[in-house]
Amino acid sequence: MDARCQCGAVAFKTPLPKPLRLYICHCEECKRQTGSAFGTSAIFPKFQLPKAELMGVYAILQDKNVVSVKGGCIDGLDWKTAVHIWTKNAMVPIPEGAESHSEEAEYTDYGPTQEALDQPTDLRGSGGSLSLANIDGRCELSGNAIVG
Repeated sequence: MDARCQCGAVAFKTPLPKPLRLYICHCEECKRQTGSAFGTSAIFPKFQLPKAELMGVYAILQDKNVVSVKGGCIDGLDWKTAVHIWTKNAMVPIPEGAESHSEEAEYTDYGPTQEALDQPTDLRGSGGSLSLANIDGRCELSGNAIVG
């Protein structure tokens, strides 16, 4: 999939033809971060980012093997398959039939190894805590992106 930041300085292809998971998050932090009613994220295995020094990083989850790319940075995502989380704070209706969780989903941790990514039925979550970095309005990422 093609991805790029808003200004176009950073563009890249995702490591898979579709994300491991899509989230639409209705938590207060995502609302504040986006200035909208929710935030969107596409989860991929960690990968090399081109021109990473130009990219603003929002949060880093320690010891994770995935990266969360903000949904607006990627062309062609199928949001009908997204999991809605923190719906107890939702400002907009959740689509009928969509998977949803009043707080965090059970599988926000994609496992400690690449092998775990190859076993999607075995995914289990622990949440984890976020380490804030900076927000500069560009394509924001969280997870263990490999920069270099």
